[in-house]
Order: sequence, then structure tokens, then C-alpha cells
Amino acid sequence: MSTTNNRTTGVSATRGMFYVHSAPSALCPHVEWALGGVLGVAVNLEWTPQPAQAGTYRAEFSWTGSVGTAAAVASALRGWNHLRFEITEEPTAGAEGARYSYTPELGIFHAVTGLHGDIMIPEDRLKAAVVKAALGDTTLPIEIDKLLGKQWDDELETFRYAGDGAPVRWLHQVV
Repeated sequence: MSTTNNRTTGVSATRGMFYVHSAPSALCPHVEWALGGVLGVAVNLEWTPQPAQAGTYRAEFSWTGSVGTAAAVASALRGWNHLRFEITEEPTAGAEGARYSYTPELGIFHAVTGLHGDIMIPEDRLKAAVVKAALGDTTLPIEIDKLLGKQWDDELETFRYAGDGAPVRWLHQVV
């Protein structure tokens, strides 16, 4: 998608990273088809064995597209058993960034991200966490861990490290 096209159509371009941390071989082509449906281009990922879980594969690539592409990909892939993934979207002048993490056990986690990839927690969610802790329902550190997606990070960390050195491919969304 070109910058000129974005200016004339009013669509803001962004980019991000997509990581499939683990998928069984039978699921790999389905992931590619789902991505192709969102991106509007045929997708052929380079799958490599995932050493953290025997019989599964991993892939990663950089993408460019319109704002909201990460949400569309996350929506297309959420609920798929035996799939673990993360997708990020960089902020633009008119939109915050985003990070989506998914595991079959935990479901989907979404966070708003800032310019440097830090999670930005909205004021109302922070206030709710403080109130819950003050009422004795929980502790503030537990609530902060929930807001930061610590459970997802804990589960995905092994898969992230196992993928060091994997190839990266650039894909561009067709508008």
C-alpha cells in the first residue's frame, strides 16, 4: 500500500510483526489462508520446527497495512485450538499501537501500546484495579499483572526464545 494511496483514501498505514509461536503442521496452511484473507494477498510463510513443543511449527513476518490490521488478524485466528500467536501494530499519528497475544488455554489478550512498544493502561482500568485491591478482592500486584498480560507472557516466553534466529518475511496489505 503506497503513501499516496493512503492520503487520497484517508486510510492510515502502519506496520507490525506477526509471530506464530506454535501450530501443528495440519493447521499451518489454514493460518496462511486466514492471513491472506485479512491482508488481501496470498500468504506463504516459511515454517520452521518449534523446539519448545514437538510436532509444531513456527513462523514470523513483518507486515504493512491499514490501522486495525492486527485486530483483524487476531479476530480471524482467535479460538483456534493448538495455535499460539502474537501480533503487534505500531502506533500512527492518528491511532495508538496494539499488541494481541493468544494461547488456547488463556484465549486472547489485547493491550494498547505506545511509541516504544510499552503497554499503555487506560486510566479507568487502573482505577478499577485499585478499587478491587482496596476492597480486598485481590492485591494490586495481581491486578497489575492482569493488566500487563503477565499470564500470556509467562506461557509464551518459552516459545519466544525457541524461535530466536527464525526468518522474517515482509508482507504488504492490498487495499
